[in-house]
Amino acid sequence: MRVKGFFCAASLCLLALVSPAQLFAQGRAWISHDCGNGVRLRLSSASASQGDLLELEIKTASPAADLKASWGDKALQFWTDASNTLVHRALVGVDLEQSAGQYDLALNGKLQSGDPLSCNAVVSVRAGHFAIEKLRVNGKFVELSPEDTKRAEEEQHRLRELFARATPERLWRGRFRMPLDGVHTGSNFGRRRVLNGKPGSPHSGLDLAAAAGTPVHASQRGRVEFAGELFFSGNTVILDHGLGLYTFYGHLESISVSVDDLVEAGAKLGRVGATGRATGPHLHWGMYVNAAKVNPLGILRLPTD
Repeated sequence: MRVKGFFCAASLCLLALVSPAQLFAQGRAWISHDCGNGVRLRLSSASASQGDLLELEIKTASPAADLKASWGDKALQFWTDASNTLVHRALVGVDLEQSAGQYDLALNGKLQSGDPLSCNAVVSVRAGHFAIEKLRVNGKFVELSPEDTKRAEEEQHRLRELFARATPERLWRGRFRMPLDGVHTGSNFGRRRVLNGKPGSPHSGLDLAAAAGTPVHASQRGRVEFAGELFFSGNTVILDHGLGLYTFYGHLESISVSVDDLVEAGAKLGRVGATGRATGPHLHWGMYVNAAKVNPLGILRLPTD
Protein backbone atom coordinates (compact mmCIF):
# COMPACT_ATOMS: atom_id res chain seq x y z
CA MET A 1 0.00 0.00 0.00
CA ARG A 2 1.29 3.46 -0.86
CA VAL A 3 0.54 6.40 1.38
CA LYS A 4 1.71 9.97 0.87
CA GLY A 5 5.15 10.33 2.44
CA PHE A 6 6.07 6.66 2.85
CA PHE A 7 5.66 3.16 1.46
CA CYS A 8 4.51 0.26 3.66
CA ALA A 9 5.00 -3.41 2.92
CA ALA A 10 6.16 -6.21 5.22
CA SER A 11 8.50 -3.65 6.73
CA LEU A 12 8.43 0.11 7.06
CA CYS A 13 10.35 2.06 4.41
CA LEU A 14 10.68 5.76 5.25
CA LEU A 15 11.48 8.41 2.65
CA ALA A 16 12.60 12.02 3.01
CA LEU A 17 9.97 14.36 4.41
CA VAL A 18 11.35 17.34 6.35
CA SER A 19 14.69 18.33 7.83
CA PRO A 20 15.47 18.04 11.56
CA ALA A 21 15.64 21.87 11.68
CA GLN A 22 12.06 22.04 10.39
CA LEU A 23 11.01 19.37 12.88
CA PHE A 24 12.44 21.42 15.72
CA ALA A 25 10.63 24.54 14.55
CA GLN A 26 7.29 22.80 13.99
CA GLY A 27 7.34 20.34 16.90
CA ARG A 28 8.50 16.84 16.12
CA ALA A 29 6.59 15.23 13.23
CA TRP A 30 6.87 11.61 14.36
CA ILE A 31 6.54 8.83 11.80
CA SER A 32 4.58 5.90 13.22
CA HIS A 33 4.25 2.22 12.26
CA ASP A 34 2.13 -0.59 13.68
CA CYS A 35 4.37 -3.64 14.21
CA GLY A 36 1.54 -5.93 15.29
CA ASN A 37 0.80 -7.57 18.67
CA GLY A 38 0.18 -4.17 20.24
CA VAL A 39 3.63 -2.83 19.36
CA ARG A 40 4.14 0.57 17.72
CA LEU A 41 7.44 1.95 16.38
CA ARG A 42 7.91 5.71 16.03
CA LEU A 43 10.80 7.76 14.66
CA SER A 44 11.23 11.51 15.13
CA SER A 45 11.93 11.92 11.40
CA ALA A 46 11.65 9.91 8.23
CA SER A 47 15.11 10.96 7.06
CA ALA A 48 18.26 12.63 8.31
CA SER A 49 21.32 14.52 7.14
CA GLN A 50 24.87 13.65 8.10
CA GLY A 51 25.41 14.62 11.75
CA ASP A 52 21.72 14.55 12.72
CA LEU A 53 20.22 12.95 15.81
CA LEU A 54 16.98 10.95 15.65
CA GLU A 55 14.82 9.51 18.42
CA LEU A 56 13.29 6.03 18.35
CA GLU A 57 10.28 5.18 20.49
CA ILE A 58 8.75 1.74 21.02
CA LYS A 59 5.35 1.38 22.69
CA THR A 60 4.09 -2.05 23.73
CA ALA A 61 0.70 -3.12 25.07
CA SER A 62 2.36 -5.55 27.50
CA PRO A 63 5.88 -5.74 28.99
CA ALA A 64 8.68 -6.65 26.57
CA ALA A 65 11.80 -8.71 27.28
CA ASP A 66 15.17 -8.77 25.54
CA LEU A 67 14.30 -5.70 23.50
CA LYS A 68 17.09 -5.07 21.00
CA ALA A 69 17.46 -2.71 18.07
CA SER A 70 20.25 -2.09 15.58
CA TRP A 71 20.76 0.59 12.97
CA GLY A 72 23.30 -0.29 10.32
CA ASP A 73 26.09 -2.03 12.23
CA LYS A 74 25.40 -0.39 15.61
CA ALA A 75 23.32 -1.62 18.53
CA LEU A 76 20.95 1.01 19.94
CA GLN A 77 20.65 1.58 23.70
CA PHE A 78 17.14 1.75 25.20
CA TRP A 79 15.87 3.47 28.30
CA THR A 80 12.39 3.19 29.78
CA ASP A 81 9.99 6.11 30.07
CA ALA A 82 9.85 7.22 33.71
CA SER A 83 6.05 7.51 33.71
CA ASN A 84 5.26 4.44 31.58
CA THR A 85 7.38 1.28 31.58
CA LEU A 86 5.71 0.19 28.32
CA VAL A 87 7.49 3.02 26.48
CA HIS A 88 11.11 2.48 25.44
CA ARG A 89 13.31 5.15 23.86
CA ALA A 90 16.67 5.16 22.09
CA LEU A 91 18.87 7.66 20.26
CA VAL A 92 19.93 7.12 16.65
CA GLY A 93 23.08 9.06 15.76
CA VAL A 94 23.90 9.72 12.10
CA ASP A 95 27.66 10.13 11.87
CA LEU A 96 28.97 13.31 10.29
CA GLU A 97 30.86 11.24 7.71
CA GLN A 98 28.25 8.52 7.14
CA SER A 99 27.65 7.98 3.42
CA ALA A 100 24.31 9.06 1.99
CA GLY A 101 21.93 6.17 1.34
CA GLN A 102 19.38 3.95 3.04
CA TYR A 103 20.13 2.06 6.24
CA ASP A 104 18.19 -0.72 7.94
CA LEU A 105 16.78 -0.33 11.45
CA ALA A 106 15.78 -3.67 12.97
CA LEU A 107 13.85 -4.29 16.21
CA ASN A 108 13.57 -7.66 17.96
CA GLY A 109 12.40 -8.98 21.31
CA LYS A 110 9.68 -10.94 23.03
CA LEU A 111 6.42 -9.90 24.69
CA GLN A 112 5.28 -11.13 28.11
CA SER A 113 2.64 -13.17 26.28
CA GLY A 114 5.42 -15.10 24.57
CA ASP A 115 4.70 -13.58 21.18
CA PRO A 116 7.79 -12.51 19.25
CA LEU A 117 8.41 -8.81 18.71
CA SER A 118 9.87 -7.89 15.34
CA CYS A 119 9.82 -4.74 13.23
CA ASN A 120 11.98 -3.18 10.52
CA ALA A 121 12.50 0.27 9.04
CA VAL A 122 14.70 1.88 6.42
CA VAL A 123 15.99 5.37 7.21
CA SER A 124 17.26 7.61 4.42
CA VAL A 125 20.48 9.58 5.04
CA ARG A 126 21.13 12.68 2.96
CA ALA A 127 24.47 14.41 2.27
CA GLY A 128 24.95 17.38 4.57
CA HIS A 129 26.34 19.84 1.98
CA PHE A 130 28.59 21.57 4.50
CA ALA A 131 30.45 24.77 3.68
CA ILE A 132 34.23 25.00 3.28
CA GLU A 133 36.10 27.02 5.90
CA LYS A 134 39.65 28.34 5.40
CA LEU A 135 41.73 28.98 8.53
CA ARG A 136 45.29 29.92 9.47
CA VAL A 137 46.61 28.02 12.49
CA ASN A 138 49.95 27.33 14.13
CA GLY A 139 51.98 25.34 11.58
CA LYS A 140 52.80 22.58 14.07
CA PHE A 141 49.14 21.49 13.92
CA VAL A 142 49.27 21.08 10.12
CA GLU A 143 52.79 19.80 9.43
CA LEU A 144 53.11 17.42 12.35
CA SER A 145 56.48 16.19 13.58
CA PRO A 146 56.95 12.41 13.84
CA GLU A 147 56.52 12.67 17.61
CA ASP A 148 53.30 14.71 17.31
CA THR A 149 51.97 12.38 14.61
CA LYS A 150 52.47 9.40 16.92
CA ARG A 151 50.84 11.23 19.82
CA ALA A 152 47.84 12.39 17.77
CA GLU A 153 47.25 8.91 16.34
CA GLU A 154 47.43 7.30 19.78
CA GLU A 155 44.97 9.86 21.18
CA GLN A 156 42.53 9.32 18.31
CA HIS A 157 42.70 5.56 18.86
CA ARG A 158 41.94 6.01 22.58
CA LEU A 159 39.01 8.32 21.81
CA ARG A 160 37.52 5.91 19.27
CA GLU A 161 37.67 3.13 21.85
CA LEU A 162 36.11 5.39 24.49
CA PHE A 163 33.18 6.51 22.31
CA ALA A 164 32.50 2.93 21.23
CA ARG A 165 31.71 1.96 24.85
CA ALA A 166 28.17 2.23 26.20
CA THR A 167 27.58 2.50 29.94
CA PRO A 168 24.36 0.49 30.51
CA GLU A 169 22.93 3.05 32.95
CA ARG A 170 21.30 6.31 31.79
CA LEU A 171 22.98 9.02 33.87
CA TRP A 172 21.27 12.12 32.50
CA ARG A 173 18.03 13.46 33.96
CA GLY A 174 15.86 16.06 32.24
CA ARG A 175 16.72 18.33 29.33
CA PHE A 176 20.21 19.07 28.10
CA ARG A 177 21.46 22.65 28.20
CA MET A 178 24.00 24.75 26.36
CA PRO A 179 27.37 24.65 28.13
CA LEU A 180 27.78 28.45 28.18
CA ASP A 181 25.35 30.79 29.93
CA GLY A 182 23.66 33.21 27.55
CA VAL A 183 24.80 31.33 24.42
CA HIS A 184 21.97 29.76 22.44
CA THR A 185 23.64 28.49 19.28
CA GLY A 186 27.00 27.74 17.67
CA SER A 187 28.66 27.51 14.28
CA ASN A 188 30.96 25.44 12.11
CA PHE A 189 29.57 21.95 12.71
CA GLY A 190 30.49 19.74 9.76
CA ARG A 191 32.38 22.40 7.84
CA ARG A 192 35.13 21.03 5.63
CA ARG A 193 38.27 22.78 6.81
CA VAL A 194 41.26 23.98 4.84
CA LEU A 195 44.10 24.65 7.28
CA ASN A 196 46.99 26.77 6.04
CA GLY A 197 45.98 25.80 2.49
CA LYS A 198 45.78 22.06 3.21
CA PRO A 199 42.47 20.10 3.37
CA GLY A 200 41.66 18.97 6.91
CA SER A 201 39.05 16.74 8.48
CA PRO A 202 35.42 17.93 8.88
CA HIS A 203 34.74 19.96 12.01
CA SER A 204 33.13 17.47 14.40
CA GLY A 205 31.66 19.92 16.93
CA LEU A 206 30.24 23.39 17.43
CA ASP A 207 32.36 26.45 18.10
CA LEU A 208 30.77 28.59 20.80
CA ALA A 209 32.13 32.13 20.95
CA ALA A 210 33.08 33.40 24.41
CA ALA A 211 35.77 35.41 26.15
CA ALA A 212 38.70 33.63 27.75
CA GLY A 213 37.86 32.64 31.32
CA THR A 214 34.12 32.22 30.75
CA PRO A 215 32.80 29.33 32.88
CA VAL A 216 31.95 26.12 30.99
CA HIS A 217 29.10 24.02 32.37
CA ALA A 218 28.09 20.37 32.05
CA SER A 219 25.29 20.01 29.51
CA GLN A 220 23.70 17.32 31.66
CA ARG A 221 24.42 14.92 34.48
CA GLY A 222 27.31 12.59 33.70
CA ARG A 223 30.58 11.04 34.79
CA VAL A 224 33.92 12.59 33.86
CA GLU A 225 35.57 10.09 31.53
CA PHE A 226 38.51 12.28 30.55
CA ALA A 227 40.00 15.49 31.97
CA GLY A 228 43.36 16.48 30.54
CA GLU A 229 45.27 17.71 27.52
CA LEU A 230 44.90 16.42 23.97
CA PHE A 231 47.08 17.45 21.05
CA PHE A 232 44.39 19.03 18.85
CA SER A 233 41.71 20.08 21.38
CA GLY A 234 44.06 21.19 24.16
CA ASN A 235 42.64 21.05 27.68
CA THR A 236 39.60 18.81 27.30
CA VAL A 237 36.79 17.33 29.39
CA ILE A 238 34.65 14.40 28.19
CA LEU A 239 31.45 13.43 30.02
CA ASP A 240 29.83 10.01 29.82
CA HIS A 241 26.04 10.42 30.11
CA GLY A 242 25.37 6.69 29.76
CA LEU A 243 23.84 4.57 26.99
CA GLY A 244 26.61 5.50 24.53
CA LEU A 245 26.10 9.29 24.81
CA TYR A 246 29.15 11.51 25.40
CA THR A 247 29.74 15.27 25.37
CA PHE A 248 33.11 16.85 24.58
CA TYR A 249 34.44 20.23 25.80
CA GLY A 250 37.68 21.41 24.18
CA HIS A 251 40.27 24.26 24.12
CA LEU A 252 39.73 25.01 27.83
CA GLU A 253 41.93 27.50 29.66
CA SER A 254 41.58 25.45 32.85
CA ILE A 255 39.83 22.30 34.08
CA SER A 256 37.81 22.14 37.33
CA VAL A 257 36.92 18.41 37.48
CA SER A 258 38.70 15.08 37.72
CA VAL A 259 38.21 11.68 36.08
CA ASP A 260 35.39 9.64 37.69
CA ASP A 261 33.67 12.71 39.16
CA LEU A 262 29.87 12.44 38.85
CA VAL A 263 28.70 15.94 37.98
CA GLU A 264 25.21 17.39 37.77
CA ALA A 265 23.77 19.42 34.90
CA GLY A 266 25.23 22.92 35.03
CA ALA A 267 28.29 21.95 37.08
CA LYS A 268 31.40 23.94 36.27
CA LEU A 269 33.85 21.90 34.18
CA GLY A 270 36.43 24.60 33.53
CA ARG A 271 36.88 27.90 31.69
CA VAL A 272 36.97 28.90 28.03
CA GLY A 273 40.44 29.13 26.53
CA ALA A 274 42.45 28.76 23.33
CA THR A 275 44.61 25.71 24.03
CA GLY A 276 45.44 23.19 21.31
CA ARG A 277 44.66 23.98 17.66
CA ALA A 278 42.63 27.14 18.14
CA THR A 279 42.67 30.54 16.44
CA GLY A 280 41.34 32.29 19.55
CA PRO A 281 39.32 31.76 22.74
CA HIS A 282 36.16 29.68 22.24
CA LEU A 283 34.56 26.43 23.37
CA HIS A 284 34.52 23.41 21.08
CA TRP A 285 31.38 21.50 22.11
CA GLY A 286 30.99 18.04 20.61
CA MET A 287 28.68 15.07 21.00
CA TYR A 288 28.99 11.35 20.23
CA VAL A 289 26.08 8.89 20.17
CA ASN A 290 27.04 5.23 19.72
CA ALA A 291 30.40 6.49 18.37
CA ALA A 292 28.66 8.71 15.78
CA LYS A 293 29.74 12.35 15.61
CA VAL A 294 26.52 14.40 15.77
CA ASN A 295 25.53 18.05 16.03
CA PRO A 296 25.00 18.60 19.78
CA LEU A 297 22.15 21.06 19.17
CA GLY A 298 19.99 18.03 18.35
CA ILE A 299 20.09 16.87 21.99
CA LEU A 300 18.34 20.02 23.24
CA ARG A 301 14.93 18.74 22.07
CA LEU A 302 15.04 15.45 24.02
CA PRO A 303 12.05 14.68 26.31
CA THR A 304 12.47 15.79 29.93
CA ASP A 305 11.87 12.40 31.61
